[in-house]
Amino acid sequence: MKRGGIFFWSCLVCEAIFATLVQGATLADEKARMGYLQGDLHQLAAFVALDKGFFKEEGVDVEVAGVFKAGPELMSAFASGDLDFGYVGEAPATIAVANKAAHVKIIAQANLEGSAIVVRKDSDLKGLQDLLGKTVAVPGYGTVQEFLFRKALVSQGIPIRSVNTIIIKPPEMIPALSGKQIDAFVAWEPYPAKAVTSGVGEILVPSGKIWPKHPCCVLVADNQFIEKAPHKVKGILRAHVRATKLIQEAPEEAVRIGARFTGMDPDTIKLAMSNVIYEFAPDVEGLVDYVKFLGELGQIKGIDPHMFVKGLIRSDFLAEISGKK
Repeated sequence: MKRGGIFFWSCLVCEAIFATLVQGATLADEKARMGYLQGDLHQLAAFVALDKGFFKEEGVDVEVAGVFKAGPELMSAFASGDLDFGYVGEAPATIAVANKAAHVKIIAQANLEGSAIVVRKDSDLKGLQDLLGKTVAVPGYGTVQEFLFRKALVSQGIPIRSVNTIIIKPPEMIPALSGKQIDAFVAWEPYPAKAVTSGVGEILVPSGKIWPKHPCCVLVADNQFIEKAPHKVKGILRAHVRATKLIQEAPEEAVRIGARFTGMDPDTIKLAMSNVIYEFAPDVEGLVDYVKFLGELGQIKGIDPHMFVKGLIRSDFLAEISGKK
């Protein structure tokens, strides 16, 4: 080979190596873009990890790229490539992935239970049967709360169409209930607790009575982010596990952090946390039940529940970090 040819190919190799190094360096320097739901106490681990600096301590520079009012909105941000990881309900995550609207994996659980059906304190509504013909607000179609409400109605043999279900975002639910624009609402904590401590509402049915220890919010990550930055995924998970353990072991500190991030008073946060189970290990069988019921409702179609869940959960990172999967 002539010297010119050798020089040419040497340049190409150098350029390729340089491009790879630059791409790797850029990826290492990029912030991990996180999303979560507005005032959702289920996602307290996110607030704790941010407040205590756990993400940074675990080597991940995190940017809060979006605070959303409902899960389907957050999943749309994944679909448009605006998020790398986030905290969201299992139902909207499942629906988005099943319908190929977003490409994410569940990498950890955030909580179990933690929602409730709430009615006015002066209401004569004392049971689910009393909701026939009434107007009930949910945070959005395809949310965990809508799923739980439908499950509650079905369990009592109440036709879903016999209740007028409307969408109202959780921060607006208590004023709507107080103003008698709605008869009841279904929301995540701390909104049920706030309805109680403000004297406006009372709990008709906590979600743990609808489905004991049901999985709710999860930590998800974009598939490309997982493949390109596995070290960041591990750092995020280490921070999440640390935050979850702090909530479990130091609830008073967690209450203070929860109050700061939600803007609600500590008494409300303490009451709300009593209705939530914080856990980082995914509930596989619970997710299978979600998929089955969503299929029965027609919100996802043509899915084998067990095979789908096997592909949706990425448990190897958590298993490596905590021994749980």
